[in-house]
Amino acid sequence: QVHLVESGGGLVQTGGSLRLSCAASERTFSSYFMGWFRRAPGKEREFVGGFTWSGPYYGDSVKGRFTVSRDNAKNTVFLQMNSLKPEDTAVYYCAARNRRLGSEYDYWGQGTQVTVYS
Repeated sequence: QVHLVESGGGLVQTGGSLRLSCAASERTFSSYFMGWFRRAPGKEREFVGGFTWSGPYYGDSVKGRFTVSRDNAKNTVFLQMNSLKPEDTAVYYCAARNRRLGSEYDYWGQGTQVTVYS
């Protein structure tokens, strides 16, 4: 069983900041790489940020503004979002994949809504 729970979404003004959290089981956290995706209305799913053996990496649209991090003691990953723009409005999903090279994200949380207003 892989169970992921996102939290921290909400309404924020353009230029503001928000931090999302994703809690996982100890087994999941130690055996999988975690990542963040988002889906805006009428758009395809987009990769936001995640982890590899080489370290964190990000989608082009959020580089320099968003940061992924983790708290190993709490089995939790975070997405710190700064300088938010209206186009960042989306449902944000936490996802997990095994740590084998080239693996796909197979497990997903239910998502948390982020809305950025002008």
